[in-house]
Amino acid sequence: METENDMIALLKDIKGLLSHQKKVMNVDDLVAYTGLSKSKIYKLTQLRLIPMGGNKHIRQKFFDKDIIDAWLMGEPNLSDEYLDREFDKRFPDDAKE
Repeated sequence: METENDMIALLKDIKGLLSHQKKVMNVDDLVAYTGLSKSKIYKLTQLRLIPMGGNKHIRQKFFDKDIIDAWLMGEPNLSDEYLDREFDKRFPDDAKE
């Protein structure tokens, strides 16, 4: 039984590695790839602080892996404090009280 569990774990690891080979990622892929939370990614998209596809006819957000890699290496400020301040500045009606 342990061998079966080991095989399942190995297959999950392989699946995870293969998912990082995608050229275009959606939000869920980006969460798995970067380790950022889904809420942080949504906040970054609202603030337009993360590079993303610009197709106006598609509601879902898509991200180019190569551009995301370059953006991540550019030392973006991803701290919750910074994002909250920027969000409150740009969307004052949604600001927390």
